Amino acid sequence: MGSAGLNRARDKMVAAGVDEIAIETFAHYYRLLEHGETGMIPESSIEPVEMESLADVEVSEEVAAEAIRGTAVIKLNGGLGTSMGMDRAKSLLCVRRGLSFLDIIARQALQLRQQYGVELPLIFMNSFRTSADTMEALARYTDLPVQGLPLEFLQNKEPRLLAKDLSPVSWPKDPDLEWCPPGHGDVYTALRGTGLLEQLIEQGYRRIFVSNSDNLGAVPDARVAGWFAASGAPFAIEAVRRTASDRKGGHFARRRTDGRLVLRETAQTRDEDKAALADLDRHRYSSTNNLWIDLDALKRELDLRDGILGLPLIRNVKNVDPGDPSTPEVIQVETAMGAAIEVFEGARLIEVGRDRFVPVKTTNDLLVLRSDVYEMRPDFTLRQTSEQLPFVDLDSRFFQLVGEFDKRLPSGAPSLKEATSLTVKGDWTFGADVSVKGDVALEASSAQRIAPGTVLSSGASDG
Repeated sequence: MGSAGLNRARDKMVAAGVDEIAIETFAHYYRLLEHGETGMIPESSIEPVEMESLADVEVSEEVAAEAIRGTAVIKLNGGLGTSMGMDRAKSLLCVRRGLSFLDIIARQALQLRQQYGVELPLIFMNSFRTSADTMEALARYTDLPVQGLPLEFLQNKEPRLLAKDLSPVSWPKDPDLEWCPPGHGDVYTALRGTGLLEQLIEQGYRRIFVSNSDNLGAVPDARVAGWFAASGAPFAIEAVRRTASDRKGGHFARRRTDGRLVLRETAQTRDEDKAALADLDRHRYSSTNNLWIDLDALKRELDLRDGILGLPLIRNVKNVDPGDPSTPEVIQVETAMGAAIEVFEGARLIEVGRDRFVPVKTTNDLLVLRSDVYEMRPDFTLRQTSEQLPFVDLDSRFFQLVGEFDKRLPSGAPSLKEATSLTVKGDWTFGADVSVKGDVALEASSAQRIAPGTVLSSGASDG
């Protein structure tokens, strides 16, 4: 549909009150789509990357304390958890001791403030769908806001485009489905467009720590802040060794043409390169989405680029109604915030322990988080109690949605600290104090109940 489609999209965004910088950023990616850009990163264009480990880095208490004093924390909190059947902020999900993600994040920040005697602003980037729920839940933490800074800023929104002609989709049945968030990469656009970037710099903050609200391992650790400050790098990402659970996820690499670090997401990988993507020996590191960013460096880059960092395009194809595959195909124009690593010269990577990466994307992850694999310390940080994380694969027919998941685990998660893997096929309900040891596979063609106190050990169990 060419520029006519872009003009219609622009008009729609203006009418909805979308920020001008966000509109220009969207227009940049729209033009890329028009010219056939796919955002794909061929395997032949990259090579594996190595990096230093936090375990080998020495950071003095003084350096750590000084670094955390100049740090502000941003949590990405725009997700609804729709893949798990939720219709409100995913971070409201109860995870431990009756506490939600939001409760634990707030308490982690308050503990660090007390420990180091610092302000440590905690700011949430909400979406138009999560703002009200989130702010209501945080209202009880009256000492959380920092004077002169907001507790939230809003992620931008953009029109979803019909795949057939790139025109903005119209869906009167549910107008909300006409819009989508632009991906995590929007954090840079939103920081600038809302004026928060300037506010933070004016109030003397040197750096920000950005992470996902569904990762309770992403504590604004003073030691990592000290490493980043001492490195002099403009931008850094914490990385972890990939495991079997990460085979389908993105990874870091180095671009052959210019030596820049890149983050290749699954949606940027061609079908013929999927085997290389899954090769854990070749591409050994994935992103935690824990980012450290020098605020002055970010402002310089945005100024140089007229507010558009130019992150690699992610062309995400969906249905207008995600729950109805018969509805028209639409394109969501997205970017990944970690992809900014290729924008900053001198950007760094550092390998961290898995304790800093505890994401909850599915109920498989939720089961592990709620189990005794993790212990919550008095400062609300998590300690992994088992040497390795168990691999969990629950039957999506019965466990994918949180409501169904909770119904089948009425007494809480089974003990998993001695488990290697748990595979569940069929409709199983777990009684209280069930323990899983080694590799366990459950399979049944009809509904089954595991009695309280049962010890499930290596080998298949049929019902």
